[in-house]
Amino acid sequence: MPERKVSMKSFFTGLICLCMVLSAACTIPETEKKAISLTLLYDNYIFTEGLKAEWGFSCLITGTEKTILFDTGRSKEIFYYNIDQIRPDLEAVSQVVISHNHSDHTGNLFNFLETHSKVAVYVPASFPKPFMDKIKKTDAVAVPVDKPIEISRDVFLTGEMESDVIAEQSLVINTDRGLVIITGCSHPGILNIIRRAKEIVHKEVYLVIGGFHLLDASDDAVKMIIREFKNLGVLNVSATHCTGDRAIELFKKAYGRHYIPTGVGAVLTL
Repeated sequence: MPERKVSMKSFFTGLICLCMVLSAACTIPETEKKAISLTLLYDNYIFTEGLKAEWGFSCLITGTEKTILFDTGRSKEIFYYNIDQIRPDLEAVSQVVISHNHSDHTGNLFNFLETHSKVAVYVPASFPKPFMDKIKKTDAVAVPVDKPIEISRDVFLTGEMESDVIAEQSLVINTDRGLVIITGCSHPGILNIIRRAKEIVHKEVYLVIGGFHLLDASDDAVKMIIREFKNLGVLNVSATHCTGDRAIELFKKAYGRHYIPTGVGAVLTL
């Protein structure tokens, strides 16, 4: 059988191709971006059967650079009952954000700090000194917030916003899909909060979730707000807590499949 001769050119060409294949095989793929999830721990609507509802709000945010607890509801029994059922990883929480100084949002802060005190607690700057001093008596760091601030990568607070009722702050996440705005009660006005969020990060709004404080608003007033939501480019809505049943129905009708039902136990993955 005649001997097959291989030219030097063919040899080096084959060697280069082999190296390219090995190099591609050994390349470590880039780590995929972790999904951001919002889990409702406390609300006056039930999403998941077997959980308990009561007037108040609390949301756990995971997948961001730091795990965040936004508000803490009111009743200790209901807060911890829901936590026992949902079983979120509260050990991972390193930041707590309190929207405003009403008991249905602050009620379990100090219960939480008894067992998870190595966190930073962000509260509106107008919170009373005794409240701030009580935080400081734990191992937590009290952070008064008076203006917009980035608390971790792509996570912002609107800063304290005034209202006729009480000063309040909301949380804004800059995601690949757009801004996600989380509100406690929207006392400064939900439209004002959305506008402030868009001033902080110049992006379209993917989702607004939380209490909109429209319990006593007329149909005409709610419809005007819905029109302005759309003018502001809000793509998805998930209204709850103090929004009011009638206002929620109007948002559902206006937003159709872009309305996301929520309540205790709901997990929204972005």
